[in-house]
Amino acid sequence: MKRLEKSLVHLDNLCGVSGEEELVLEGLKEELEGFYDEFFTDPLGNGVFVQKGGADRPRIALCAHMDEIGFMVRYIEDNGRLTIVPVGYHDNRMVVNQDLCIHTRDGMIQGVTGCKPNHLLSPEESAKVIPMENLSVDVGTTSREETEALGVRTGDYAHYNRQGYFLNGTKVYTGKSVDNRSGCAVLCEVFRQAKEEGIDLNLYAVGTVQEEVGIRGAGVIGHRLEPDLAIAIDVTIAGNVSGVELTEAPVELGKGAAIKYYDWDPGSAMGNNVPRKLIRALEEVAENQGIPYQREVLMGGGTDGWTMSLSGSGVRTCVISIPEAYMHTAVGTVHLEDMENCVQLILEYLKTL
Repeated sequence: MKRLEKSLVHLDNLCGVSGEEELVLEGLKEELEGFYDEFFTDPLGNGVFVQKGGADRPRIALCAHMDEIGFMVRYIEDNGRLTIVPVGYHDNRMVVNQDLCIHTRDGMIQGVTGCKPNHLLSPEESAKVIPMENLSVDVGTTSREETEALGVRTGDYAHYNRQGYFLNGTKVYTGKSVDNRSGCAVLCEVFRQAKEEGIDLNLYAVGTVQEEVGIRGAGVIGHRLEPDLAIAIDVTIAGNVSGVELTEAPVELGKGAAIKYYDWDPGSAMGNNVPRKLIRALEEVAENQGIPYQREVLMGGGTDGWTMSLSGSGVRTCVISIPEAYMHTAVGTVHLEDMENCVQLILEYLKTL
């Protein structure tokens, strides 16, 4: 699975905050060169790679969102520093003292998020989380004019400036955007192996956009493709790490692909209740082929499976998840073997169609 490993590193280190996924789509094109018969995009920015099967064969959409959480420049202060707003859901505790890349019209520049030093905090201040609107991004300048000379403008995107890597020779990878570049890497490997093994389906590999800001892209492309079946590939919250109990998140790193039963975010009223017939078919494949898998029930989040399932006149949709520790931080962590098991589970299921 060296190819899968390389895809993960390649795609994670690309820049693609929600609404600016173009570089990630170019990365998918590089990964899938020679493995698709047709490619097209839509007005929102979704990218679709097509493998053509027989005219009477099912139309299957495999979806993985390309975007990552990030930030946007809201204002340039007179002292040259930037105020930012979140793009996607952030935990304010994780944004302090971070390295950022700002995407300017002239290229990338660096910045750091700063705050008042601990020496000067009152007991009341030290007990509080610093709101993002109280942070400033220092780009090394001392005036608005200097900052603007770097090419920075209101509305520019920013993301965590971090190169991903495998921890100490293990199969555990940490990176800024494994949500969901790990899913994109699985998508690529499934698509490549489907071509190599001659699986006769009309297969669509879809890199979707703007999942982190309301799961927008999947629903749009679902209306256009009208597939017979869709499989969303995404990460899910891993338990048994950093105080996250298995009662809260009943999947673990290194224990296999996660088959989603249900997810629900009460705050946004989004979620997906996967048809049990579809779940039973996935479980049967996993058990017959000896593929390690876990049962997933997620509260507090959703995936492309939600809007894809509701598109058109309705689409049979399931979700295959990669367990991730430290989700929505700069140090998201996944296990390569879980990704490999996701690839095999999806491939073996496709063969049953």
